[in-house]
Order: sequence, then structure tokens, then C-alpha cells
Amino acid sequence: MEDTEIVALYWARDQRAITESENKYGTYCASIARNILGSEPDAAECVSDAYLAAWNSIPPQEPRSLAAYVGKLTRHKAIDRLRELRSRKRGGDSVTLALEELDECIPGHSSVEEETLRRELEEALRRFLAGLDRTDRTVFLLRYWYLCPVAEIAERLGYTRGK
Repeated sequence: MEDTEIVALYWARDQRAITESENKYGTYCASIARNILGSEPDAAECVSDAYLAAWNSIPPQEPRSLAAYVGKLTRHKAIDRLRELRSRKRGGDSVTLALEELDECIPGHSSVEEETLRRELEEALRRFLAGLDRTDRTVFLLRYWYLCPVAEIAERLGYTRGK
């Protein structure tokens, strides 16, 4: 089923929208959540929560890319779940390290000034990514969007961990 048809199901409040989303993007969303959480049960729960968030936000949202939309929702749910788990038990891992690396770049509150800074940061990030070759862009996205551990990125791309 095409994304436009699935989004139309959400707009019609037809529960098949969730089933079709799962059929088309379940593996993709599960891999995002699993990379962040490292736990199959927690990942599955986050994916379910992401579909519920899609159900609750479409309408009024009308995503241009359903894959990006449910992927973003999954990522946010998984990061929230990770923070919840970490607040109970402090510990360092590759996901926490990646989030800490980006922490200073992402504004925490939404004043007019901070919103302007966020937009400027988004534009700078777009320009930065556009200037990278395909491999470097892939490495950046795997590390900071999908939160893959460095060892996994190296293995996937056939690099040494030091590279």
C-alpha cells in the first residue's frame, strides 16, 4: 500500500492505518528502537507507542514521508524510554554517549530566540550534510540519527573502528 493511502486511512480514522504502517515500516522502526535501547521487548513497546502517536497526530499532521514520520516518532519514543531507564539506573553506553555529544547543539526550551537558533542549526546541519560525500553522510546519520554504536558502523561499512 502506498504512503498516501495509509495516511488517508489515518485521516479516515480507519484502524487499518496502524496495521498497514506496521506491515510497511515495522522492521525499519524496530531497528531504530533496537539500536537505541538494545532490548527487543522495549523496542517493540516503543514501536507500538510510535504507531499510537501517529494515530493521535494524523490528523492534523499530514506527513510528506510516512517512513520519516513514523521513524522520527519511534526514535523519540525510544529516546524517552532510554532516558526513563537511565534515570533509574545511571550508566554509560554508546547511545548515551552519542546523545551527550549532541546535547550542547540542541536547544532545550522553545523561546523565540531559541526557535530561531534551532532553525539556523537545522540549516547549518543541512548544508553540512550536503557537503559530505555519500559515505561520510551515511556514517553521520548512522551515528547521530540511528544511534548505531561505532563498532557496528565500522562493521557495516567495512572499516576499522578507528577510522
